[in-house]
Amino acid sequence: MKANPVGWFEIYVQDIPRAKAFYEAVFETTLVELPNPNPSEFGDMEMWTFPMAMQDYGASGALIKMPGCPSGGSTLVYFSCDDCAVELERALKHGGTVFKGKQSIGVNGYIALVVDTEGNMIGLHSMQ
Repeated sequence: MKANPVGWFEIYVQDIPRAKAFYEAVFETTLVELPNPNPSEFGDMEMWTFPMAMQDYGASGALIKMPGCPSGGSTLVYFSCDDCAVELERALKHGGTVFKGKQSIGVNGYIALVVDTEGNMIGLHSMQ
């Protein structure tokens, strides 16, 4: 493998407005609608991407609503933060729940695990 192993992520949701509001509030960002690349095959699919800059390191991804795809799934994505305790508090304020509070992972910094408004667990990572 020559690059970082994660090149994209998708978080499947059932309620796009609720999930979009949660992620925009927790990470103080704006998600952008991504046009459906194949409406004839994926009919009612709706996608909203996180900010992305192709020249920067790291992966971007999207919230996806697609009929028949369950949310609350098995993908765990870690979002980079300056201090994961800050995003943890925002998650609580905007309808999320804490699975694991901020904890040290030694020389690799700190993590926290939260559950979003759709039942998906996400990780938060910071060096402080």
